[in-house]
Amino acid sequence: MIGCPTEIKPQEFRVGMTPNAAREAVAHGHDVCIQAGAGAGAGFEDADYIAAGAKIVDTAEEIFATADMIVKVKEPQAGERKMLRDGQLLFTYLHLAPDPEQTHDLLASGATCIAYETVTDDRGGLPLLAPMSEVAGRLAPQVGAWTLQKANGGRGVLMGGVPGVGPARVLVIGGGVVGTHAAKIAAGMGADVTVLDRSLTRLRYLDDVFGGTFKTSYASAGNTIELAQAADLIIGAVLVPGAAAPKLISRAQLADLKPGAALVDVAIDQGGCFETSKATTHQDPIYDVDGIMHYCVANMPGAVARTSTIALGNATMPFMLALADKGWRQACLDDPHLMNGLNVHAGQLTYYAVGKALGIDVIAPSVAIKG
Repeated sequence: MIGCPTEIKPQEFRVGMTPNAAREAVAHGHDVCIQAGAGAGAGFEDADYIAAGAKIVDTAEEIFATADMIVKVKEPQAGERKMLRDGQLLFTYLHLAPDPEQTHDLLASGATCIAYETVTDDRGGLPLLAPMSEVAGRLAPQVGAWTLQKANGGRGVLMGGVPGVGPARVLVIGGGVVGTHAAKIAAGMGADVTVLDRSLTRLRYLDDVFGGTFKTSYASAGNTIELAQAADLIIGAVLVPGAAAPKLISRAQLADLKPGAALVDVAIDQGGCFETSKATTHQDPIYDVDGIMHYCVANMPGAVARTSTIALGNATMPFMLALADKGWRQACLDDPHLMNGLNVHAGQLTYYAVGKALGIDVIAPSVAIKG
């Protein structure tokens, strides 16, 4: 039995399974139960799931009580964590490194938890994080432009400028999936964009592919703050897989930035890459620290729930089916990239970066599988 509850994080409109994913799971011989209304925020009706062969149930309690595998989008909230049980499989985003309370609850539950954000692929990428990174990266200049508007506390600078008035200066810190998509969109809006990264290989790639669209620079500490001082909008797009994000701009350094400059922290799920970052919601997305506007919504892709849900479902479906068809142990033994997604099993932490961040002992996932 695969169960998909309605997301309860504030302003989270995505859903863990699309009707197409439900149809595939049913075709593989699995029972699927969806909480009533779970897909409404992404434009999927209960009738769509029924047509796909799924069963609609009224409450999350029914799903957690009966399903062998829970498929979600966001990390389980406190009430959901209380419903997890020994031996149950949870497949969702977790982002445990900055979240000790969630980590301890998952360890206490006895459940097996596989995190989308640490599943890998043959190219060293993160295939289940990439779709949402693409969405968040493309959203970042859009929400940054909104934050820059004077009515929202920003500098009152237009991204593309107008004839006779220069464009906004945008600094993107991190040249991975988020940073690349953010830079493309910001440049497309007419902004003057620079991307920072510590990988010379990545900088060469960006320069070769996008040369002339935006500039690149090496992310030394001195270079970062020098470019930040000149920026109207700074997009934090740094990722250390599974680990807490590094702090790249300190509280003291805010005084060196332009008054009304905007910081968009796409790394907020992993604790944020600015010292003054704290998670916000779509309902109340921005706040002011020392005259610098911060946008730190922890589920940015939820704002475009239909696009995000379909993109995420396309990526997660093969892994979900492998877990359901083979059982989580055999699926992970057959696919070491899926094994990298194992973060918690039977009261033990199995992801090193999380253990290092939280000071918790870790066992290797290969050892946990044999337990």
